[in-house]
Amino acid sequence: MAGLYVHIPFCASRCIYCGFYSTTMLELRSRYVDALCREMSLQKKHPPIETIYLGGGTPSQLSHDDLLRLFTYIYKVYPVATDAEVTMECNPDDISPSMFRDLPVNRVSMGAQTFDENRLRLLHRRHTAEEVNRAFDILRADGIRNISLDLMFGFPNETMDDWQHDIDHALRLQPEHLSAYGLMYEEGTPLYRMLEQGKVSEIDEELSISMYDTLIDRLSKAGYEHYEISNFAKLSDDDKALHRPSSYRSRHNSSYWHDIPYIGLGAAAHSYDGHSRHWAVADLKQYITAIEAGRLPYTEESIDESTHYDDLITTALRTREGLDLDRLSPPYRSYLLAQAQPFLDKQMLAITGHHLHLTRQGILLSNTIMSDLMHV
Repeated sequence: MAGLYVHIPFCASRCIYCGFYSTTMLELRSRYVDALCREMSLQKKHPPIETIYLGGGTPSQLSHDDLLRLFTYIYKVYPVATDAEVTMECNPDDISPSMFRDLPVNRVSMGAQTFDENRLRLLHRRHTAEEVNRAFDILRADGIRNISLDLMFGFPNETMDDWQHDIDHALRLQPEHLSAYGLMYEEGTPLYRMLEQGKVSEIDEELSISMYDTLIDRLSKAGYEHYEISNFAKLSDDDKALHRPSSYRSRHNSSYWHDIPYIGLGAAAHSYDGHSRHWAVADLKQYITAIEAGRLPYTEESIDESTHYDDLITTALRTREGLDLDRLSPPYRSYLLAQAQPFLDKQMLAITGHHLHLTRQGILLSNTIMSDLMHV
């Protein structure tokens, strides 16, 4: 079964590090939702859906009426599983009591990034640390039992003590899922320009690695499963008793890592059916104009065996289970094992059953390892 991703590009203000397509043209929100519904009707196929993910941008910038209209249309057009995971990204300061009434949302992904007010201001985040605490209280009171929290590390001048305090704060909130990323200086972002101008400086690489190591140790000790390079899911008592993977893993994001087809709706959204992928134009007005004219503004590419192999290297190898070698044809399996041998010898890669996976040591050099294993 497929996953459905809906890109909501609206932001009240832009964060300086974000490289995703977003816009502050909030006056177009309702018209955009109209276009999303129209895009669904223009699509030729409507496969069964197991997960729904509203990402952005800031989906919580949509009104309740627009969200209700969007979800109603999704459930009208697609056969959605009764136990579907339905995630919505939210800013902490957008969370209000009963905001999910009449909506199928059962999982909330919230960007805290840090609990330090100075670093929040550096990022141009709208919320405060206290608003994250308040948001958790509201969500719990409203019955949301699956909350994912985003954290960042590696800020300019950040110390290990600073990072430990952020981890401490996050663990006190007891989220079911936690994603953590090193701060990236993506070309084209305001943060990258600040780096070029010497207004900020990157953190020492060894300290950044130590922060990541500390994160793994702290969350593992606190009962979280490190199931993907940047993602951790809480192990429930039943998970532990039955020796099974965490039931709080992101089912939607796992579909990307495990080569499951997905559908993307909205400006800049990507879709994949196993044989080809397409993506919509990354321009709000162009997207709306095309959809209103009855055209799907997609660019499409076919996926040959070599491209599919490279995709598997950069997705499946990110996961705890790794890459199922049986998914590869004999020539590509032989190629992969030959390329992997130096890393197997250095215990940066390992084979368990039929799966090739990164070791704890290998995770720290994952980008280098993946690059060497690719077929390009």
